[in-house]
Amino acid sequence: MAEFYRGRISLKTELRVALDAMGGDNAPAFIVEGADIARERYPDSRFLFFGREQVIAPLLEARPGLKRVSELIHTDDVVSGNDKPGRALRRGRKSSMGLAIEAVKSGEAAVAVSAGNTGALMALAKFILRTHSTIDRPALASLLPTYKGECVMLDLGANVECDASNLVEFSVMGAAFARSVLGLQKPRVSLLNIGVEELKGNEEVKEAAEILRTSVLPLDFTGFIEGDKISEGVADVVVTDGFTGNVALKTAEGTARLIANLLGDAFRSSVGSRLGYGLARRGLRSLKSHLDPNNHNGAVMLGLNGLVVKSHGGASALGFATAIGVAIDMARHNLVHLISEDLRGIAIAKTEEDAADEAPAENIDKEAKSQKTGQE
Repeated sequence: MAEFYRGRISLKTELRVALDAMGGDNAPAFIVEGADIARERYPDSRFLFFGREQVIAPLLEARPGLKRVSELIHTDDVVSGNDKPGRALRRGRKSSMGLAIEAVKSGEAAVAVSAGNTGALMALAKFILRTHSTIDRPALASLLPTYKGECVMLDLGANVECDASNLVEFSVMGAAFARSVLGLQKPRVSLLNIGVEELKGNEEVKEAAEILRTSVLPLDFTGFIEGDKISEGVADVVVTDGFTGNVALKTAEGTARLIANLLGDAFRSSVGSRLGYGLARRGLRSLKSHLDPNNHNGAVMLGLNGLVVKSHGGASALGFATAIGVAIDMARHNLVHLISEDLRGIAIAKTEEDAADEAPAENIDKEAKSQKTGQE
């Protein structure tokens, strides 16, 4: 059978994933268990575990299948959940988190995954991998469940304040992410706003919308979207600043838990309700699976010269396996290269547009000089 290529990497190529084994609420146990689940889903994957050997080694010994495809690199240094980004930059490069990112930079791994401190991870990733030359700020992007499947949303907390240029860059990166993970040729992109009318919103959002409407980009800009429409799946990519995006994400996750808890209470409330649950069990399990944040875990840091994926710190082993799956998919589809090509195309188009705008002025100057010479 012929190998299928997307981007520049074969889907049959062995791929190594660097894991921050000490990041997260219940590390390293759920990290190791999650990697074992991912190993079964992605048999060509290999894992580099960074962390304290004395606690990780026994967990690997208990999973021979995982141990055969893994390497353990010891370090005593760990970035805690309370460490500020500045402290992580000063002392964290030799930590389990820092070494996992360094493995991506050196080419030892295709992607790094961590469930650790988000601020520290973002700071270390930016410092070690550097931001892409045409990107002002990287962004956190993740998948959210919708009525029609899933959509990409960014930024989810990396940038509290954003200008119009940042929002346009997020749109391009989010569209590249959607093309990779959702298989869409031209994703529908919308800007999150307080209304769908063109006059609604702050100046940054309105300016970004104007740029997206008038530019030739590898996406389908559909205008503004309100928060209550995200779950309907009317947009493939939802773009906003990190403050709003993080609030929207946490609200959606809380709403999902509320629905699950209310349904559970309702079906336990009486004998008749329990009988009803028995009849509707298959459909309810499907609903629970669709709403479970562990099945949509894994935020990708877009705009860096390398791939880093952030897992929820409180994710289950299944949730961490999902984050590893996102990481592997992004590496297989060569997301960094795809974003780079899109941004390069936009930069070329902008240069040509600027040159075209300047040409008439140059012609006018030449004509004026010619007329002056004739008069003399």
